[in-house]
Amino acid sequence: MSSRTDKGVSRRAFLRVTATGALAGAAAAQATTFTSVPAWLPFDHNGPLHYETPGWQFFTADEAREVEAIVERLIPADELSVSGKDAGCAVFIDRQLAGEYGSSARLYREAPFQPGTATQGDQSELTPRDRYRLGLAALTRYCQANHQKPFSGLDAAQRDQLLGELEKGAIKLEGIDAQMFFEQVLGNTMEGFFADPVYGGNRNMVSWRMIGFPGARYDYRPYIALHNQKLDLEPLSIIGSSAWNRKG
Repeated sequence: MSSRTDKGVSRRAFLRVTATGALAGAAAAQATTFTSVPAWLPFDHNGPLHYETPGWQFFTADEAREVEAIVERLIPADELSVSGKDAGCAVFIDRQLAGEYGSSARLYREAPFQPGTATQGDQSELTPRDRYRLGLAALTRYCQANHQKPFSGLDAAQRDQLLGELEKGAIKLEGIDAQMFFEQVLGNTMEGFFADPVYGGNRNMVSWRMIGFPGARYDYRPYIALHNQKLDLEPLSIIGSSAWNRKG
């Protein structure tokens, strides 16, 4: 079949001209005059609840206290970084649970629910919100029954021992699988520690500074030719730099 129209114009040229005209018409219909550089607002239409948003968005005060006690031991403070608590991991988890992640709104949620194989991944009907709500309540009941105090009231050694038992499934929690609960909290804690600070964790970019990650930089051209050199770049968040957000 010929690639040209009857008048000798190639289909590619015809489509190019047609598309250009359509775009020009659309641009003319929506033309806007700018008198200054418009401000860039990240996440204009679906902004994250970052750590500067006051208060807990999902957790109750009691739940938040227990989560902070857990993440403080999952990532303990040492010579390399602050603890998971001080890095804001509990805040990150709270903000995630308050949004669509917590309700599994973007996942297929229809029955039947049944145990899957190792290659199928998580098949539980419990959303992340369910797992935290059930798991924290069950953990508190277990600690009260065995230690007469909540998890947050235990010393560091006791917390570490109990977390190790949860990880191995060596204890039974009422209403939720202990390993499932542990894996949920551990995964979210690691995400919060290394995620962009705009989401509530990794305060002051502590984990990025620890591993030397430069963050969300948009331009690396000045450094391309600098091989085998320690650059010590100041990490940047998605939210940008204060220098970028100055009003011109």
